[in-house]
Amino acid sequence: MKLITGLGNPGDKYKFTRHNAGFMVLDYLSYQWNFDFKFESKFNGEISKTIVNGESVIFLKPHTFMNLSGQSLIAVMNFFKIQREDVLVVYDDIALPAGTIRYRAKGSDGGHNGIKSIIQVLGGNNNFDRLKVGIGPQPNVPSEVYVLQNFTQEQLDILKPELSKIKDSIEVYLAQGIQAAQTKFN
Repeated sequence: MKLITGLGNPGDKYKFTRHNAGFMVLDYLSYQWNFDFKFESKFNGEISKTIVNGESVIFLKPHTFMNLSGQSLIAVMNFFKIQREDVLVVYDDIALPAGTIRYRAKGSDGGHNGIKSIIQVLGGNNNFDRLKVGIGPQPNVPSEVYVLQNFTQEQLDILKPELSKIKDSIEVYLAQGIQAAQTKFN
């Protein structure tokens, strides 16, 4: 069983902000693979369980707000007894240009508070799979301001066609692992 967590902030106010790229990816997957999310208070997040190409997958959108994303993730991991190596976290990356994705098997939080929270709940362990979705380049504004602004129309025009590529990359990830996804899509 795999756990794919998309990071973002709950509520209409944040729906199309750059920080919600992870939620947007999971919403696209739910449309493409025909599954629905349901809020579960014990996980403080929206969750769905489905089968993707023969693999049992849980999808999670934490409702803890970005800075506490790890709390929701660890609750799901503990409940379903999911190991760290079966987790993929999808989130925005300000250092990557819009329309770019990058798989990583481990690494630092890179200044991303959602990833920092996940590393904390995993006892400081940063060895989990990530799919970074580019939201850059960042103009001359503080990053905390930039990520909470809505995507520009130009960025949405770049991101929308990339969602299909992201779906394809996650299929490769589920079937063949992170190295295959990195080779084909990084």
